[in-house]
Amino acid sequence: MKKLLLAVTAIAFSTLLFAQKTVADIAKFDTETINQGNLKLNEAKEVRFIVTNISKEPLLIEEAKPGCGCTLGDYTKAPIAPGAAGFISAKFNAATVGHFDKHISVKFAGVDELKSISITGDVLSAEDYDKWASTNDAKKKSDAPSKSANSTKSKTALKN
Repeated sequence: MKKLLLAVTAIAFSTLLFAQKTVADIAKFDTETINQGNLKLNEAKEVRFIVTNISKEPLLIEEAKPGCGCTLGDYTKAPIAPGAAGFISAKFNAATVGHFDKHISVKFAGVDELKSISITGDVLSAEDYDKWASTNDAKKKSDAPSKSANSTKSKTALKN
């Protein structure tokens, strides 16, 4: 019986000793995917992912590696204090018309697991982008309340 108890204790202890941290134990991203919407051909747009250290030890981003050469990135190089936030930025070059879904692999110190974050969107030709932008701007203007309607509402509210 003592041997059995000793064996179970040894197994439990070794399991705890070799247990690895996961990304979910140490870091929390505000979002794991950023949709850039429509981009104009050859006009790159930078996005920024915010990562918060949820552990009790400093968090170090060892690497933030884009999946291809068409995406450039940068990240917080200094250790991130517990409760503090760092960043990972990415910029897709938008060199080809069409939909894109690009991934960045993030490696944290002390964790074997890689975390994948992504940027998505659609690259439009210059002509298509200009048409989309003018339609979108016209829609925004028609959806916005007019200044005179707002001032009338404000005067009515003051009277009541």
